[in-house]
Amino acid sequence: MAAMRLLVGAMLAGANGRRAISRSSGAAVRWGGMAVRVRVVGIVVALVAAVVLFWPRGGRRVSRPVADGFDFPVGAPDGEGYYDAQPFGDNTHLGNDWNGVGGGNSDLGDPVAVIADGVVRFAEDVGGGWGNVVRIEHRVRDVDGERSVESLYAHLDRIEVAVGRRVRRGDRVGTIGDAHGQYKAHLHLELRAQTGLPLGGGYASDSTGYLDPTMFIRAHRPR
Repeated sequence: MAAMRLLVGAMLAGANGRRAISRSSGAAVRWGGMAVRVRVVGIVVALVAAVVLFWPRGGRRVSRPVADGFDFPVGAPDGEGYYDAQPFGDNTHLGNDWNGVGGGNSDLGDPVAVIADGVVRFAEDVGGGWGNVVRIEHRVRDVDGERSVESLYAHLDRIEVAVGRRVRRGDRVGTIGDAHGQYKAHLHLELRAQTGLPLGGGYASDSTGYLDPTMFIRAHRPR
């Protein structure tokens, strides 16, 4: 930003010098000075537009890393000590429900890990049957080319990341919760082939835009 201010200042100073010359050189030169001013204004407007368009919210540029593999979100990296109590597709379920093998609320407060490198796009308490929710965008490069997918972690007891943060596979997202007492403690994990979809309801007969998290993770383990 400082460099841009210096560049704009230099251009404006040059324009001022040219205007001084034009005042002593007659009407034709004055028209030329106006043309210079128009060009300078156009350059400044273009620079400002570029900064507004490409500079991220919060004033900090965040790149989107390409994931080097996917791990399971609990008992990382392989899900040890946990089981999927409601797999993707069962009863039109759009994700996995990860429970500790101890049953009940034995896993309440256990750590939840980021399944792959990415950038946090959403992190807040939405209440209702969702509770605390985190959504992370991941860039994936595979046989289908480079694309984005999104992981969603719901019912968290605590959120330990913030929007815009770049995270690495295995970093803590938060802890397993019960959506403020709505259920027995577990992690509801979704994986979406499209980023930015509406939050939804966790169940739907049409699973367009959703991926089977367990199947996808197994097919994209770190090498």
